[in-house]
Amino acid sequence: MPPAARQNFQRNAERWLRMTPAERNVMRQRENLRRQAIKRETDAAVRDSGLHLNPQERAKFESRYIQERRKVEQTLRQQIEAERQQQLPELIRQLKKEFQIDQPTKGPAIKSVESPKPKK
Repeated sequence: MPPAARQNFQRNAERWLRMTPAERNVMRQRENLRRQAIKRETDAAVRDSGLHLNPQERAKFESRYIQERRKVEQTLRQQIEAERQQQLPELIRQLKKEFQIDQPTKGPAIKSVESPKPKK
């Protein structure tokens, strides 16, 4: 296991140990739902491929599908994060401009010019 994966595993194990039984149960339920979704999608991939596989071939297909899908998802996460990082500075500039307009000025008060009084 690579060092980064080992560190991630250790952090997750420590988090697990700090969780309450209820939190652990929620995590187990989420993991079960995730596995069910992957199973449904893997079954659909086998079906959509049109292949007629024996159980051993099917297991290999499913394993490879899950492996390649993880790679695709990781690539997409990286692309989304890169795009987010590109767009955040402009978002911050827009918000800064918007919120500066809403704030009262902090400089000396500007007197409004009064209209001249009518002569009598």
